[in-house]
Amino acid sequence: MFDGLTAETLARMQFAFTISFHIIFPAFSIGLASYLAVLNGLWLRTRDDTYLTLFNYWKKIFAVAFGMGVVSGIVMSYQFGTNWSVFSDKTGPVLGPLMAYEVLSAFFLEAGFLGIMLFGRERVGDKLHMFATAMVAFGTLMSATWILSVNSWMQTPAGYSINELGQFVPEDWWQIVFNPSFPYRLVHMVLAAYLTVALVVGGVGGLHLLRDCEDGPARRMFSMAMWMLIVVAPMQILAGDFHGINTLEHQPAKVMAMEGHYESHPHGAPLILFGIPNAEEKRVDYAIEIPQLSSLILKHKWGAPLDGLDTIPKEDQPPVAIVFFSFRIMVGLGFAMLGLGAWSLYRRVRGRLFEDRWLHRAAIAMGPMGFVAVLAGWITTEVGRQPFTVYGLLRTSDSLAPVAAPAVAASLLAFIVVYFFIFGAGTFYLLRMMNAPAGKPDPELKDGPIRTAGITPIAQTHPDTMAGE
Repeated sequence: MFDGLTAETLARMQFAFTISFHIIFPAFSIGLASYLAVLNGLWLRTRDDTYLTLFNYWKKIFAVAFGMGVVSGIVMSYQFGTNWSVFSDKTGPVLGPLMAYEVLSAFFLEAGFLGIMLFGRERVGDKLHMFATAMVAFGTLMSATWILSVNSWMQTPAGYSINELGQFVPEDWWQIVFNPSFPYRLVHMVLAAYLTVALVVGGVGGLHLLRDCEDGPARRMFSMAMWMLIVVAPMQILAGDFHGINTLEHQPAKVMAMEGHYESHPHGAPLILFGIPNAEEKRVDYAIEIPQLSSLILKHKWGAPLDGLDTIPKEDQPPVAIVFFSFRIMVGLGFAMLGLGAWSLYRRVRGRLFEDRWLHRAAIAMGPMGFVAVLAGWITTEVGRQPFTVYGLLRTSDSLAPVAAPAVAASLLAFIVVYFFIFGAGTFYLLRMMNAPAGKPDPELKDGPIRTAGITPIAQTHPDTMAGE
């Protein structure tokens, strides 16, 4: 299956495969933890049982997604010591402490309060339970902060020096953590997580409204999700604009690939809406473009000059086609989210938010699109950084461990089989949970722990058996 592929290509495929599975779960957990905190706070404030019903409904889904995210993250981290041990050796003095801080300050916070959030309301009281829920939400945001700091440093390294062994060593931790692209990436990712959850909640609400437009919890979750879309989608588009300008400053080759600019445009660059990149001819075939608009977006000036990939050495250019298409998928879905939010606002004003069946169908169709947008954005970011792991300083080819291609191929095949079995089953279970109406659990889904085999309730134990013991 993988004949003819190098160890580097296979290692990159393996990391891309595992991280693609992993990233969707933290993105979902970050947004859903904040949503749970809002639901719990609204219930405490209003004592409206609908909020409590929704909290209990979504907390079970959160618990399963959180567990799947932890498992997928642990597997991914092992690859730093196997396939990418040279990268780990060279960047460890900088990235190692940041990863440790994520575990110590964020993951421990989430894990420590998760049990109280899931099972402790009646044991600790409403106020402490609310505090635990807020801490879980805060922990997910802290986790995103540390991980985005790590990734951003790889994109825009700062605050380091290189020792005689070729290792990156810290000089200024403030510059390392708050490197030039970090604030833009953090905001962009957190907003993406909120949009992802808004689409999932809206899709689930739309599904149950199609079945019963008088379903109270479904109406509440659908309304909240649509409000989130109309508020956050414009913020995300604005954040994306700032992020793009920052990327142009620090990673111009990535922006050139995103825009499909093989050639420089000294008198203003067009915005290519769609086309097919032609790597051999160094052009975009069948391009549909708007003159000067790329210059206006990236430099906020009509006719501003923009450099192209002809100014970048060939060996330093990223793969254009992948970055070009993934960027358009991400942006296209972003505007689709804005459109869905605007549609819902129009129907809300008209008093038909819960009766518009086509709106509900559209919400269902858009339900998984947040995950697709997150993956497309991640592909744009990571492939656009190539051929470097630490941008401009450490090449991917120089980061690889001395591993043989057959060994990497075997582990990749094992990952594919195991991941699709385990995470396929987990995803199926999540969908089953979402298919059950809030407040009316599916009788086939067990709500609570299952008794361990071999343990028999005392009330059902035969007296003669007890006497014989």
